Amino acid sequence: MTAGAEAAGKIGPEGSPRRGVARGGRADLDLYLLLALPLAFLLVFRYVPLYGISIAFKDFNLFTGRDAFDSIVKSPWVGLANFRRVFGTPDFLQVLLNTVIISFYKIAFLFPIPILVAVLLNEVRIVPFKKAVQTVIYLPHFLSWVIVGGMFLGILGIDGVVNRAVTALGGRPVRFFMDASVFRGLLVFTSGWKETGWSTILYLAAITSIDTQLYEAAEMDGAGRFRQALHVTVPGILNIVVFLLILRIGNLLSADFDQILVLYNPLVYKVADVIPTYVYRIGLGQMDFVTGTAVGLFNSVVSFTFILSANFLSKRLVGRSIW
Repeated sequence: MTAGAEAAGKIGPEGSPRRGVARGGRADLDLYLLLALPLAFLLVFRYVPLYGISIAFKDFNLFTGRDAFDSIVKSPWVGLANFRRVFGTPDFLQVLLNTVIISFYKIAFLFPIPILVAVLLNEVRIVPFKKAVQTVIYLPHFLSWVIVGGMFLGILGIDGVVNRAVTALGGRPVRFFMDASVFRGLLVFTSGWKETGWSTILYLAAITSIDTQLYEAAEMDGAGRFRQALHVTVPGILNIVVFLLILRIGNLLSADFDQILVLYNPLVYKVADVIPTYVYRIGLGQMDFVTGTAVGLFNSVVSFTFILSANFLSKRLVGRSIW
């Protein structure tokens, strides 16, 4: 009994969870050191600047203190007065409406296209052709919107290839970048051209994880290629479809800031100015940091609410969600 107790006393501390964690920490010390730099980056450049959110609740004056941080500290609190002022302006209501409309157009018209392309490519049995198509539609994703904007300006501008052809055929040139009635369509088209390939690759990767025995069973039951795609492929990628849709809904108020900033101009502000570009123009262009911060915080809170709501509805309706 005594010997057993002594043995337990010797083995207990060595085998305790705390001792195991300590040994594991020392063994993986090099991994923790590698992780330290990214964590420091997140802390310094992501979390510390969050204190600037308080500008939205203050009568901020940049010249109140010795530096920007001191100015934030010394500026008086005004509660929700800045939000009431911003929400009461006609410009903000128009910007909010533009953001929702443009984002809805992109979800309605562009979200299903990569799914369809991925399903169709999965049915292609000529491997070289399949890889060539994947590469061609995937490459635009790596181009910046500055390059893409320059390309489409050369194609669809007043002196672009398309308008030259229209003029040569006796028609009148279309002002794609200056006509408010067609500019939103231009945004949807250019976004689809650039990003469809990226989403398609994600869906193709999800398709590769589907058990091939399901296709064999469907074929034995008499299902053709179309029914196999409809009843095997589509349900097999439903998880990734729901995941990307929830993220897209969460970014409903983002509306692709880079794209619109590059393509739009004052002639189409009425239909193309969205919350991110409005924050950029007002906050930095006019040095109105209070308005920019208030609108940006509103955008973040609403986007977070959209993600939670979309995740909840997806879980209730289709039984699939992110968490």
